Amino acid sequence: MHIICIAIGVLSTLSLICGGLLGYASKRCLVEKDPIINDIDTLLPQSQCGQCGYPGCLPYANAISVHNEHINKCVPGGTETMLQIAEILNIEPEPIEDSITKQYQHSIAWINENNCIGCTKCMQVCPVDAIIGSKRVIHTVFSDICTGCKICISHCPTHCIEMRPLTTKPHYWQ
Repeated sequence: MHIICIAIGVLSTLSLICGGLLGYASKRCLVEKDPIINDIDTLLPQSQCGQCGYPGCLPYANAISVHNEHINKCVPGGTETMLQIAEILNIEPEPIEDSITKQYQHSIAWINENNCIGCTKCMQVCPVDAIIGSKRVIHTVFSDICTGCKICISHCPTHCIEMRPLTTKPHYWQ
């Protein structure tokens, strides 16, 4: 019993020392992040859709700030987001319909309800919660919320989701 108490005391002391060293190192070795990156990231819609060519909104914000990436690549954010980013960076706004964004055809997910088994996998991965339904019930997509990121397509086991072009653009794409 005496040996167990000594072992517990030694391990507790070592844990406190290591914890203190880690706490000190985290403050001492802190790398400051550029605040403009956080400001740009806050303006982006946080849908992590990848339509800009980056895996998420934070990498795109980093590319804008550090690598002078075009500010008009965020399709879900649209013109409003692009104008706000231009204001933060004190640069001229870029046209939203240039050669970079023209390659993207505005489209939304469409679920073939005859093949949908209601597995909810598409709902779980949708970054903007544009898909509604429940287990073993047919799902549908809110066209005014869907950003067209295509993430749901690869997760559908029955391949009943396809992208369909929009004839009218939702207000946040204009």
